[in-house]
Amino acid sequence: MLIQHKIGNIATSPSNKTIDWLTLEWHESNKRIMSKKTLSGREISLRFLNNNPQLTEGDMLFEDDNCLIVVTIQPCECMVIKPINMFEMASVCYEIGNKHLPLFFEEDAVLVPYEEPLFKLLSAQGYTLLKEQRKLLQPLKTTVAPHSGGGETLFSKIMKLTANE
Repeated sequence: MLIQHKIGNIATSPSNKTIDWLTLEWHESNKRIMSKKTLSGREISLRFLNNNPQLTEGDMLFEDDNCLIVVTIQPCECMVIKPINMFEMASVCYEIGNKHLPLFFEEDAVLVPYEEPLFKLLSAQGYTLLKEQRKLLQPLKTTVAPHSGGGETLFSKIMKLTANE
């Protein structure tokens, strides 16, 4: 079965139909082309050629008279960081950004896919970290200019904004 677009989200369009779950890992949620099997064994091909799908929990991909194919994101091991103020938020996000790792945000916590070296680094720097199984659902979308050789950096701008904390 070929799927080329989302048809809605189960949260905003509830249904009494049987749900056939398509389980994705967090890093598969923005892939434009992939082949997968649903939990019932139905083979599907995703082909989002015109745009990034950014699939998330509850996205409906297919519907017929009896069944819906709905996305669920598999929980993974991740670091959960709950900064105590804006200065700590800026600092920890800068450290993670320097590693070019994806950031996720949930309620008052920053989530990052678990990596032992980063966990040790942030722990050694005094941040309070938890290692938990979580669904990484809300990626922080950022567009940052490349590093520059001189002048004011992104980090110095962030530090100025948080200086009053």
